[in-house]
Amino acid sequence: MNRAIPAAFFVPDGARFVATGHTQWPWGPGYQHAGPPAALLARAIQQAVADDPALRITRLTVELFAPAPITTLDVATSVLRAGKKVRRVEATLSAEGKSFTRATALCVRTAAVELPAPPEDRRARMPPPDAGEPYVFGVVLGKPEGYAAAVEARRVTGGFGVNPTAVWIRTRVPLVLGEPLSPLARVLIAADSGNGCAVVLDPRRFTFVNADLTVALVREPEGEWVCLEASTWPEPTGVGLAESRLHDARGPIGWALQSLVVEPRPAD
Repeated sequence: MNRAIPAAFFVPDGARFVATGHTQWPWGPGYQHAGPPAALLARAIQQAVADDPALRITRLTVELFAPAPITTLDVATSVLRAGKKVRRVEATLSAEGKSFTRATALCVRTAAVELPAPPEDRRARMPPPDAGEPYVFGVVLGKPEGYAAAVEARRVTGGFGVNPTAVWIRTRVPLVLGEPLSPLARVLIAADSGNGCAVVLDPRRFTFVNADLTVALVREPEGEWVCLEASTWPEPTGVGLAESRLHDARGPIGWALQSLVVEPRPAD
């Protein structure tokens, strides 16, 4: 990684955040991969519900209005509805008055519940990261840089053109300079990479950028690694979907969905 870039996705600047080169997406220079901005918005939402420690973000839907530029960003939050058991909170990411990303979160108040034994899950548990091979996201055509270099990825099942393909992802840098990386941030930084894990179209001929991201979690991850057991489904209408079952070392933790816009890659 370029040592001149601060060792974080974002650097705080008062109440604002300066995006660093580690956020750069793989589709071209100047814009951010959606994982770090999604995590930054979740951080803001967590702060907005910090008055109630029992509240946990169980679902986050991120609308990507336009690619977010690598620049200084403003984050704003608002509570949409505050109930006894559920709170809905919105956060927006903007620059120079233009909104690029909006996240809405479902926050559920947790409480201890005695349950019977969980149902049997016959799907195979993911092999551990050290059982895999170093992986460069299939949409990266040149030397890994930006986001692709700021995370470590190891593929344990699948390959090009195979659904599902499972990739473990570990973040190399913190979300915000000077802050520890939260479990939720680890999930969101990784979860937007489903379409880069299960690559079923030649990225030299097509782009398949996501216009949104929805992550639903039954629990937060344990440990540094998050696994995406990903499948990508493109259609000749130009619509696609990437779905990722999310895992940690203990087992499944949730799902991620990305709505894709599938297009021929413009000629150079």
